[in-house]
Amino acid sequence: MKRMQTLCAITLALALGWNTVTSAQTQDGGVPGDWLANYTAARSLGLGGAFVAAADEPLGVMWNPAGLSMMFQNEAHFETARLQESTSLYSFGFAIPSRKLPSIGVTILALNSSEFERTSELNESLGSFGEGELAFILSGSKAISPRFSLGANVKIIRQSVEEFGATGFGGDLGLLYDLTPTIRLGATLVNLGGPNLTLRQESETYPAMLRWGAATRLFRGRALVSVELDHASGFGTTFHAGTEYWLFPSVGVRLGYNSDAAAAGMSYRLPSGLRLDYAVSDQELGMTHRLGVSFRFGGFFASSEADPPVFSPIGQQSVTQFNLKAKTKAEPTSWSLEIYGKSKEIMRRFGGKGSPPSHLMWDGKNEAGLPLPDGEYRYVLMVMDDEGREITGRERMVEITTSGPQGSVPVAVN
Repeated sequence: MKRMQTLCAITLALALGWNTVTSAQTQDGGVPGDWLANYTAARSLGLGGAFVAAADEPLGVMWNPAGLSMMFQNEAHFETARLQESTSLYSFGFAIPSRKLPSIGVTILALNSSEFERTSELNESLGSFGEGELAFILSGSKAISPRFSLGANVKIIRQSVEEFGATGFGGDLGLLYDLTPTIRLGATLVNLGGPNLTLRQESETYPAMLRWGAATRLFRGRALVSVELDHASGFGTTFHAGTEYWLFPSVGVRLGYNSDAAAAGMSYRLPSGLRLDYAVSDQELGMTHRLGVSFRFGGFFASSEADPPVFSPIGQQSVTQFNLKAKTKAEPTSWSLEIYGKSKEIMRRFGGKGSPPSHLMWDGKNEAGLPLPDGEYRYVLMVMDDEGREITGRERMVEITTSGPQGSVPVAVN
């Protein structure tokens, strides 16, 4: 109850701040670097752009570079989008979390537009030309304490229009703070000291921006609620909010809203570490779609696997063996393997201090030592380190069956 009251208070403060600032918001005909400031990936678009306190993936450095400290596994992420008027957007991110050294990430974004008509002073057609923007971002993040992380981006921006081109440099500074074990606050100062680009005579400077917001996880991490305010100096403030819920360990759905449009999205996880993301938003110029694919490997993890996944306590294979593996950012302090049924009630729990053992056996009985009925049961391994981080493995399935082979035996009668 206290957790929900805290979140409601944060949301109300953000909404009041948004209403106060947007009352003085001015209209403009375009902002330098607007494509980069308003960039959205598939997951963040589905959350309505409310990602500054939940940026736990390589492309999340666009919202908050401190989010690299929230990652546990190495991850490569690629996205593509087809925008209006023959405009395409491509993005690639790669991040490596670290235990003692800062976590690092590299991001490349490319925006290409073509088929703009070139005309003479007499409005005669002279063919067409294109415009391109390229951003290269190097990111780093370090957890100052278990609850507080700092991160920074160094950005190199390249813009070209016809035969003209310019390069500029800038940076971002972000932070994350865990208010409670489930509520996280985030803030980022964007475009510190530039970039400044001069295509011909006029110099354009990307405006400074402040992102700040909050996110909370509910239902043991299956749900996420996030809110955010983005304020660009001289151009007003926008409000973002979104929610994410994992229906199953492999399927997640999202709904989001910002000051301009509503959005929705979904993700599908594969056992190999691949994740497919999709999002759609109904904006002023039409429907916008995002499609992304990411791959997680190595890093810090907790994994468990039952061998065999189907067993019979009264048969020849009377037990199953759980093979356990874990790697934590700090020294492990405790571990637990929970087995639960369809009602999410814990049927059996194993646990201990330090690292989990390489394997343990289960005979299909509950905490009271009574045999469990036939059916499918889910299990998950969780490991806690001495800095308060909990690494949760992927949910898997194990099945108990005491019935013999089914079928009919033909009988021939002479």
